[in-house]
Amino acid sequence: MRARLRRVAGVASVAAVLVAVAASFAYLAVDFRGLFTAEGRHEMARFVAEFFPPDASPDFLRRAGFAALQTLAVSVLGTLIAMLAGGLLALPAAGRLGAAGKWGARFVLSFLRSMPELVWAALMVLAAGLGPFAGTLALALHTTGVLGRLFAESLENAAPAPEAALRELGAGPVARFVYGTLPQVAPQCVGYTLYRWEMNIRMATILGVVGAGGLGQMLYFHLSLFQQPQAATVLAGMIVLVVASDSLSGRIRRALSAQSH
Repeated sequence: MRARLRRVAGVASVAAVLVAVAASFAYLAVDFRGLFTAEGRHEMARFVAEFFPPDASPDFLRRAGFAALQTLAVSVLGTLIAMLAGGLLALPAAGRLGAAGKWGARFVLSFLRSMPELVWAALMVLAAGLGPFAGTLALALHTTGVLGRLFAESLENAAPAPEAALRELGAGPVARFVYGTLPQVAPQCVGYTLYRWEMNIRMATILGVVGAGGLGQMLYFHLSLFQQPQAATVLAGMIVLVVASDSLSGRIRRALSAQSH
């Protein structure tokens, strides 16, 4: 009887999802057929052709390179601040400083990550003005909420035996944490931080749309003026930056994994 009810529930769930998908297409009036008509194909080809050849003039490449470095700096600094702040908030969020501050710290972390980076960036642009400083603050605030929660979960899942053994030897709470728990969670926390840094590089390019500097702001400016060759060069810079950061982050994570084993 229970197996039959589970099958019925499974079929009902799949049917509900399919109905929801069909209703979404109908409600949004999505018409994919227009993409494959002769006129649609012609317009797409014309639009893509406007991006070629990209602007490769030395002056523009120099400006794009400076914007790429600015985007990289925003992502690195925002992630570093978030790692430190998230680590501090993770201690009370994991109950390491008593039950009193646990729920308060978790509320702060939930609040920080509940607002997307673009919302934080819009607020920071109003508070700190246009430029990379606003983007750095936006990334740091949102990423603090994400990393703080992940760090807290790592601390909660750490094996208690090392700390218990150190307690039996008379070690204090700080020494028990540093030598008993921290070595367990450090590789995982570093991996989380590197992963978020990869995401923050992509997000740092998007934050430029609201005036947070870097490649994103440059891309928005040239697209607004219908300067597609310049926009193509900026897009290429974004791709190179993301691929390079992904490769570097992957190598660091593999090196840490090899050391931990």
